[in-house]
Amino acid sequence: MTSERHFVIVGGGLAAAKLAEALRANDFEGQVTLIGAEEHLPYERPPLSKDHLFGKKNFDDFVAAPGQWYRDHRIEVRLGTAVRAIDRAAKTVTLPDDSTLAYDKLALATGSAPRRLELPGADGPNVHQLRTIEDSDTLLKLFSGTPKIGRLAIIGAGWIGLEVAAAARSAGVEVTIVESAKLPLLGALGPEMGEFFAKLHRDNGVDLRLDTEVAGIDASGLRLADGGAVAADAVLVAVGATPNIELAREAGLDVDNGVLVDAGLTTSDPDIVAVGDIAAHDHPRLRRRIRVEHWATALNQPAVAAVTMLGKPAEYDRLPYFFTDQYDVGMEYTGYASPGEYQRVVVRGDQAAREFVAFWLDPQDRVLAGMNVNVWDVTDRIKELITTGAPVDLTRLADTSVDL
Repeated sequence: MTSERHFVIVGGGLAAAKLAEALRANDFEGQVTLIGAEEHLPYERPPLSKDHLFGKKNFDDFVAAPGQWYRDHRIEVRLGTAVRAIDRAAKTVTLPDDSTLAYDKLALATGSAPRRLELPGADGPNVHQLRTIEDSDTLLKLFSGTPKIGRLAIIGAGWIGLEVAAAARSAGVEVTIVESAKLPLLGALGPEMGEFFAKLHRDNGVDLRLDTEVAGIDASGLRLADGGAVAADAVLVAVGATPNIELAREAGLDVDNGVLVDAGLTTSDPDIVAVGDIAAHDHPRLRRRIRVEHWATALNQPAVAAVTMLGKPAEYDRLPYFFTDQYDVGMEYTGYASPGEYQRVVVRGDQAAREFVAFWLDPQDRVLAGMNVNVWDVTDRIKELITTGAPVDLTRLADTSVDL
């Protein structure tokens, strides 16, 4: 008689919660242990820079599952516990008290951490980041507390920086964004749509300083490399995230800007899978390795990883998807169009009215990605245009009278 199999999930975010859920949904009856470094049950992160920061949602509204669910499904949850090491030969993980926990299959869902700046004053008491519920709570108090701050400086015009800027402006806080690139979101969207988001924020009163470097931070705000300054009561550093791959690297797994996984999300060790922010995934549909730090990846990859852990064939082939809400703009993006690889962007609709769909096309006029702005219920049609791989007629694509 063999002992009950034990599957261990290292990570305390949405991907970890969804993997536990998927294992039970696939009738795995063995032990499941979820080990999270934070003191909270796994929760979704998009509200941290959206609804929660606007005061519209409380933490309980975006917890992935309540404590009772884990008890009902026999999921052992160990919170406030950072796994220190993986011994692949012994098939154990080492916990903070030096005890070990044996596994039959292991899942890594360790997420990412905000990238830090090596600048004078970057560790000052007026400098903030946004990754956890505590970070979001702190910013909410700064924007809406008594007294609230009057001026916020944000370093970085990526998704987090822009969403926090929108929340701060809605609370009446003056906002200056300093970005070293020539446009916001340049790496994610390219110059065409970077221009759109630059105008959006300037139209809403943000002082957007592009192609500008920060030399240091002090109690009065930012010191710029050109000798200028930005006065601010608080500073948010939002210059991207770094995948938490140290545990995987030290265990000898193959890593390269992420933990390398195959189409089924298996790492270089057949008994270990990786999901979410850390997974550098060999995407079978896109035929390239990609790593996507967005909510939809954490939500959907675990269903495939669970099947893989159970020894059955599975592939994760969903197209990348993300969304944002800024001021009066709601946006969804589907697909993958890396900078320098697309030939043109075709806009369908009224960009000035902030109601349009943008398409990124390759040199053969095939759709690589689509972004719908205040236009809804078109995501499935955008996916179809991408997955068929057929060239499109540019005139018809831009014509709103022609059904997608």
